[in-house]
Amino acid sequence: VHSMDFDDTWHPATHPSGAVLPAVIALSEAFSQKKRISGLDLLLAFNVGIEVQGRLLHFSSEARNIPKRFHPPTVVGTMGSAAACAKLLALDQLKCKNALAVAASYAGAPLANAATQTKPLHVGNAAKHGLEAACLASLGVQGNRQILDMESGMGAFYSDYSPQSLPTLQSYPWLLDQQDVAIKRFPAHLGTHWVADAAASVRRKLVEHGSNLLPLDKIEKVVVKVPEVRYVNRPAPASEHEARHSFQFVACSALLDGGMSVASFAVENIHRAALRELLRKTRLEHPADNEPSFENLYCEVSVTLRDGCAFSGRCDTFYGHWRKPLRKEDLERKFQSNASQVLSAEAVEGIIETVYNLENVQDCSVLSAFLSGQSARALSEKLHL
Repeated sequence: VHSMDFDDTWHPATHPSGAVLPAVIALSEAFSQKKRISGLDLLLAFNVGIEVQGRLLHFSSEARNIPKRFHPPTVVGTMGSAAACAKLLALDQLKCKNALAVAASYAGAPLANAATQTKPLHVGNAAKHGLEAACLASLGVQGNRQILDMESGMGAFYSDYSPQSLPTLQSYPWLLDQQDVAIKRFPAHLGTHWVADAAASVRRKLVEHGSNLLPLDKIEKVVVKVPEVRYVNRPAPASEHEARHSFQFVACSALLDGGMSVASFAVENIHRAALRELLRKTRLEHPADNEPSFENLYCEVSVTLRDGCAFSGRCDTFYGHWRKPLRKEDLERKFQSNASQVLSAEAVEGIIETVYNLENVQDCSVLSAFLSGQSARALSEKLHL
């Protein structure tokens, strides 16, 4: 799910779905034919997993900024996966507490492995470990049932962790009712999406009327104003994963091409001569008012030509951010483009139809079947809408 850094992002910062959805789909497949899991069961468990992550993150002010120490999905994602699986398993309150206690001992991975092939493993392990924690709790394994309230529990991951009592179920406000997630248009660190939109706006000013060629030889320097986020400050990325975590790479690619896509991170594009030349002319600046928060950050890109002329562009909210969400047709287009690499068009459309009607699906194994590539005709008897 996280292999291309193409999954959804939330605020406070985490990738909420990747640690939960694979776990609940896998668990639903493990139930016998006598106990079918409905789409509504799956959807409720998924939302519980998302909600637990959000609540834990809201107990820390530190978590509201782009992280510095732990990769958030390895912390709250593990807990969310355990909560979602505990819900699907219908564990009682005591076993739910034990599931979260076990999961907390699986949680945490250092952010130092960002921009490497190891980072995607973080999200996969979060899904796996949460599922395992719930299964162990269902078998009677116990942990510290106060782990969510303790400095030496969840407080080990966030220095200012301060848990609070939650509202009663009757007045409980779901976090997803208050804020949507960000959906990426290209596979890279979310902070680079502000950069891409700002750089694309500069390119439109730079390119002469009727020409699509950037006047590369005329460019003196490129300045990118972003928050100070060290692991996304990569002036000369050498690999696909480093390029996905480079403010500079995305700024230069968007200037050269007018935008970003999956193809932007192909080896031949990462190492092209024009890009390397532009990277050498690029530097970052970190204005004091530019906070490292997905809620508040902005990006300004300015290009100065050798003749002294300067062009600039700014992005405060990129297209795909929760304040500016993707249109339905663009969201579907993204899914179709990705899924069609491994699935038939019939299976892709079957998934879309099933997801849109999930709360009415009587047996959610239809979703797993579509994901495995089975045809819609073979599944028609399972899809009761």
